Amino acid sequence: MRNLVRANTTEFWLILVILALSLFLSAATEQFFSLVNFTDLMNTSAVNLIFAMGLVVVLIAGGIDISFAVAASVVQYVTALALMSLGGGNWALGFIIAGLCGITLGAVNAALIHHFRIISIVVTIATFNVFFGLLMFFTRGVSIYNLPDWWSARIILWEQETASGAWAELTLPVLVMSICVFLTWMLIGHSSTGRQLYAYGDNPEAARRIGINEAAMQYIAFGWLGLMTGIAGLMQVNYAQEVVPNALFGRELDVLAAVVLGGARLGGGRGTVFGCVMGVLLIAIAENGLNLLGVSPYAFKMVVGAIILVAITLSNLSLDTLVRQRT
Repeated sequence: MRNLVRANTTEFWLILVILALSLFLSAATEQFFSLVNFTDLMNTSAVNLIFAMGLVVVLIAGGIDISFAVAASVVQYVTALALMSLGGGNWALGFIIAGLCGITLGAVNAALIHHFRIISIVVTIATFNVFFGLLMFFTRGVSIYNLPDWWSARIILWEQETASGAWAELTLPVLVMSICVFLTWMLIGHSSTGRQLYAYGDNPEAARRIGINEAAMQYIAFGWLGLMTGIAGLMQVNYAQEVVPNALFGRELDVLAAVVLGGARLGGGRGTVFGCVMGVLLIAIAENGLNLLGVSPYAFKMVVGAIILVAITLSNLSLDTLVRQRT
C-alpha cells in the first residue's frame, strides 16, 4: 500500500475520493447505486473519455488544446456530408473519414504552433473561434437528422433487465472508448514515441539537445488528439442519433478539468491514462450525483471552474513561464 501511495499518489487519492463520493451518493439517493445508473454513466462518459485520451497526450507534450470539442462538431458535419455524397457508406468508411478530418484539424494546430512559434493555448483559442465560426456560417446552425441507418442505430453490446423493469445496457461507444484507452496506454506507456513525448514536455530544450524532433512531437501529440476528436465525434452522433452543430460546444472545459484532475500537468511531462480515466469518472459521478440530488446544473460549472483554477495554481507555472519554455 505504501508503494502504491508513493508511485501513484494522484490516482490513489482519486480512487479514495470516488469511493467516498459514491458511498455518500448511495446513501443520499436511491438511484445512484443501481446497475441502470452505472451503465448510463459509462455510456454518457464514453465520448468525454475518448476526448481525454487525446488531450492527455497533448498535455504530456507540454501543449494545451481547447478547440477539440468544436473540431469534433466540424468532423461530424463533414463526415455526414461526405457519407451522404458517397451513398451512405459504412462503419469502416465513417471511421476513416472522421479520423482523417480530425487529424487534419489537429495538424492545423500543430503547424501554427510549431512554424509560427505561438504558444498552444493562444493558437487553440483562435482555432476554436475559427472552426466554430466557419461551421455555423456554412451550416447556418441547421442540424442533420437523415443519417445512414448504420450510424444512427443504437448498437447494444450487453443488456439486462433489472428488478424494477428498467434495462441496463452498454452501447457501442463504450467499446470504442475502451479501444481508445488501450491504444493511448500503448502509445504513451509502451513506446519510444511516448517516452520522447514525456521528455519533450518535461524539458523542451534538453529534448532538442538530445535529438528529439520538436516538429514530430507537436504533430504526433495534436494529430493523436485530432484522431480521438474524430472518433469521439462519430460516437457522439451514434449516441445522440443526430448531427447538431453546437452539441459539443463547451465540452472542452469539462474534459480539461478531468484530465488535469487525473494528474496531467499544465506544463508538460506528466500524465497517465489511468489517472485520466479516474479524473473523467470523478467528474461524471459528481455531475450525476448533483443531478440526482436536484442541484442546479450551474453548480457543476462552478465545480469545473474551481478544479481548473486549483490545477493551474498547483502546477506552479505562470503564463510567462509557459511562453519562455515554448520559445
